[in-house]
Amino acid sequence: MNITSFLMYCIIITFTPGPTNIVILSTVHHFGAKKAMEYTYGATIAFGLLLVISAMLNTLLLAIIPKILIVMQIIGSIYMLYLAYQIYKADTSKPTVNQSGTFQSGFLMQFLNPKVVLFTMTVIPSFILPHYTAMNAVSICVLAITLIGFLAFITWVLFGTIFKQFIQNHSKIVNVMMAIFLAYSAVMIWM
Repeated sequence: MNITSFLMYCIIITFTPGPTNIVILSTVHHFGAKKAMEYTYGATIAFGLLLVISAMLNTLLLAIIPKILIVMQIIGSIYMLYLAYQIYKADTSKPTVNQSGTFQSGFLMQFLNPKVVLFTMTVIPSFILPHYTAMNAVSICVLAITLIGFLAFITWVLFGTIFKQFIQNHSKIVNVMMAIFLAYSAVMIWM
């Protein structure tokens, strides 16, 4: 497994602005870090649960239909290129959404967040299953990805105001860099 591409993909997807990260940022601004952490715990548990579901479904599919892996790699690559384009074209001038920031809303948001659902359904077959199929290895990878997601959420909580201002001030540069890294990750799936 290309660890660099795997980590880059996980970090870029989890740290770049998305619905969950924007709600965390908004919650920090409106209700403070404590309330944002409550939301973050719910989001993290749901993120891990989605990864577990993905690992189970993809392992089952791989056992039943071995050729499905190549299809999932293609879907994963296309999704990463799509995200790269979306990030490149993103308009960060829109205001953030105000939400109460409860554990439950953080948990439910992950199941309704297309970025998270698509990520969790593509990261396992694209990066892990081609190299590891043992339950121990897949479980360790799921835990590692969940930890990366949690660290991303914490980053948005801790540096919410500064990070938001930085992105707004340098949005085009940040978007171009993230888009390049995602496109690189899409290519590296095949290396």
